[in-house]
Amino acid sequence: MTISDPIGDMLNRIRTALLAGNTATSMPNSKMKVSIATILKDEGFIDDFSIVNEGETKSYIEIKMRYVGERFERKPVINGIKRISKPGLRVYAGRRTIPRVLSGIGIAIMSTPKGVMTGKKARRLGVGGEVLCHVW
Repeated sequence: MTISDPIGDMLNRIRTALLAGNTATSMPNSKMKVSIATILKDEGFIDDFSIVNEGETKSYIEIKMRYVGERFERKPVINGIKRISKPGLRVYAGRRTIPRVLSGIGIAIMSTPKGVMTGKKARRLGVGGEVLCHVW
């Protein structure tokens, strides 16, 4: 089965796992998804991720969700996750027009010529690129 928007599928799997209260979710592996998962881990939105069956034809990324609070009152760290640039409508931002998500509370994940990074880092490096998603 081919997926027309693999990044959108990844974000939707994360959103669905958080709404269901699952501790982990898995998805097919790709370099872009690994770089997005790395950013989410570095920014503290997820606990950890691992690549299962690495080197084989079908490898998967398993993402462990992060929650705060005790068992019955726990809430997910990710309150919202939204895909911005879609296959049918690409959204680009110059170095001066990089969006700030919820006045700096959230992050914008961007694909730039220097790699996938947060909007804050892209602003610091002075590069623009495609705005992949917002996470808050």
